[in-house]
Amino acid sequence: MARRTVITGIGVVAPGGGTTKDFWDLITSGRTATRRITAFDPGAFRSQVAAECDFDPAAEGLSHRDIRRMDRATQFAVVCTRQCLEHSGLVLDDVDPARMAVSIGTAVGAATSLENEYLVLSDTGREWVVDHRYASPHLFNHFTPTTIATEVALQVGAEGPVNVVSTGCTSGMDSVGYAHQLITEGTADIAVAGATEAAISPLAVACFDALKATTPRNDDPATAARPFDRTRNGFVIAEGAAMFVLEEYEHARRRGAPIIAEITGYANRCNAYHMTGLHPEGREMAEAIAAAMRESRIGPDDVGYINAHGSGTKQNDRHETGAFKRVLGARAYDVPVSSIKSMVGHSLGAIGSIEIAACALAIENSVIPPTANLHEKDPECDLDYVPLVARDQELDTAVTVGSGFGGFQSAMVLRKWQGARR
Repeated sequence: MARRTVITGIGVVAPGGGTTKDFWDLITSGRTATRRITAFDPGAFRSQVAAECDFDPAAEGLSHRDIRRMDRATQFAVVCTRQCLEHSGLVLDDVDPARMAVSIGTAVGAATSLENEYLVLSDTGREWVVDHRYASPHLFNHFTPTTIATEVALQVGAEGPVNVVSTGCTSGMDSVGYAHQLITEGTADIAVAGATEAAISPLAVACFDALKATTPRNDDPATAARPFDRTRNGFVIAEGAAMFVLEEYEHARRRGAPIIAEITGYANRCNAYHMTGLHPEGREMAEAIAAAMRESRIGPDDVGYINAHGSGTKQNDRHETGAFKRVLGARAYDVPVSSIKSMVGHSLGAIGSIEIAACALAIENSVIPPTANLHEKDPECDLDYVPLVARDQELDTAVTVGSGFGGFQSAMVLRKWQGARR
């Protein structure tokens, strides 16, 4: 019998709230969590807005030693892991640790801590040769992104495959996709998987300023993220994390676990074309979607919702609109599409996992999140982007897509658990 992957636990730390419920309430209300950057003085930068998490690690149960040892992104991952374990009801003492995997996605790892440590070691850049005597004893942990996966593995006692996936802005989908493959191929029965990012720092903001990829709409941060809108002019950088307990279906059934949704298909492609450029027709994204749909054994008429990458750049919005039409044909005009980045920003490597959480919750609650700030639709983006207000709709199947610098294109299909499907 074919092995199946089900989601039995979700944990989210996102802008606008520190729990999965806070996240769901925000994205279904159409409110935005974007604001002027508070993590540092952004006055010197072209783009001065972000979607920050109001996160207190001590209040979330992390010790002073945990906080000292872990980068902010690692803290997010650990807190989300605790949340998803509690949600799933998984008892770790009953788990074979060799059959448990961990898969973490991140684009930049602990880059914020590395930046802060450089400022100390170089005396705020005054010294060309850094002085190692001022280094934190945990500096090496910040240097290696695998530390994030190690900390999560320590939390759950996982002794199976433990890895980090770093494929830019598709990292959060690819990490969950890899965990899904570990389960379906029989390598693991349980995987704690997801992604995390905490990259609101001067260096990260400067990088995207140089590319002119982020929005300069600093006068009204709440409306700065405008996917598919004619007036959009770049994305809003963000931070956050989402983690999942994934289980092989029979394993989840035997313990009576709650099944939120099933992952039935995943695929990724690369355009091998340009570091940041995209073909407007969206061929590679369309191929990723089609491959994920083939694994799921579904056709265009089965797709009930698409969670768009929806970054709010003209190139991306037109690229994925073309991809949806290419793979779904005329059916594309009947499928609701929305971008939650309009409300929680673009958290780089973490956003793919946060969007998987949004899709699973949309299926569970029969509600499609809206695209905030969509008042003047781009004529070249002529699909149903669910503007401004959430839509009540029974959902059996959702497709989520991601697009990343380097030409990465990923897609995943989530379906209502068969026992609950209409």
